[in-house]
Amino acid sequence: MEHHLQRSYSPASESLAVRNRVLRNTYWLLAISMIPTVLGAWVGVQFNFSFFSGSPFIGFMLFLAIAFGFFYAIERTKNSGLGVAILLGFTFFMGLMLSRLIGHTLGFSNGPSLIMTAFGGTASIFAVMATIATVSKRDFSGLGKWLFVGVLVLIVAAVANIFLQIPALYLAISVIAIAIFSAYILYDVQRIINGGETNYISATLAIYLDVYNIFTNLLALLGIAGGQRD
Repeated sequence: MEHHLQRSYSPASESLAVRNRVLRNTYWLLAISMIPTVLGAWVGVQFNFSFFSGSPFIGFMLFLAIAFGFFYAIERTKNSGLGVAILLGFTFFMGLMLSRLIGHTLGFSNGPSLIMTAFGGTASIFAVMATIATVSKRDFSGLGKWLFVGVLVLIVAAVANIFLQIPALYLAISVIAIAIFSAYILYDVQRIINGGETNYISATLAIYLDVYNIFTNLLALLGIAGGQRD
């Protein structure tokens, strides 16, 4: 009897338990991270915060420098409670960065409904992609390098459009960004399920960035397509 019990609790089942715990902790921390994001957006709207009012290019470079500073700090502290605190600090900062778009959207008479539509759309995309990643037998690990290249192209296009100001390019960037970061949810969730990512703080950061980018680009598109002035 004891022999059978020992055999049933194999390294494989232990490994599965670890993966399930990482996934559960990631989803919890992802949900909690929305609180500082909303708070940051609210503070930013109240105080009319903007990195980009002077020079959009310098503002964008400053944003990247601060974001990568947070990434480095989170990576260094990901095995401690401090990592959670720094991650939540980062999500507050990202809420501040979101406030300009939120403020612009609230300028429409239907602004609040556009924000709720973008939130609902983002939640739906996340639910569908996370479910596919969980139940599909397909291996999405090969997507990683292509998606990374796609993000680099998006960044270059976004920087170029700061100077070019082409509306059609802005629309194209937003549509492609939604597609890329939706695919990234597939990739990131499956990495946890397959044991490729065993740290829930790193996993939360990756999925948070996917969700954030889908929401911002969806909201921007909704504002362009359906924003109503009084």
